[in-house]
Amino acid sequence: MKTLSTKNDPAILDRLYDVVQDRRSNPRQDSYVSALLQEDAEKIHAKLMEEAWEVVEASRDTDRKAVIHEIADLWFHCLVLMGARDIPPEDIYSELMKRWGKPGLQEKKERRKNALLPET
Repeated sequence: MKTLSTKNDPAILDRLYDVVQDRRSNPRQDSYVSALLQEDAEKIHAKLMEEAWEVVEASRDTDRKAVIHEIADLWFHCLVLMGARDIPPEDIYSELMKRWGKPGLQEKKERRKNALLPET
């Protein structure tokens, strides 16, 4: 497993993903991640919806710490879904890099247009 500094380090996302993958390969009785991964995909989907809703609710308040806490929960559960679907963080980074430098409305319009085209 990758080492992690004690400072705020974005590598925490990669490290958490590694833990998810480890729990997928080596389930543990005492692991929340293992329990989620052993459920059907709907359990993970439900957790994502719950966490997304909690982000929205926390953001309606002025408690910055609550918003940070809920976003961390949402990101964590996204990593669990990624692990369940075998999507490494690098694939997400790559997708974000493809969008970098494009105006958001243009990128969204292009995605919508391409989604309507049949696959070739």
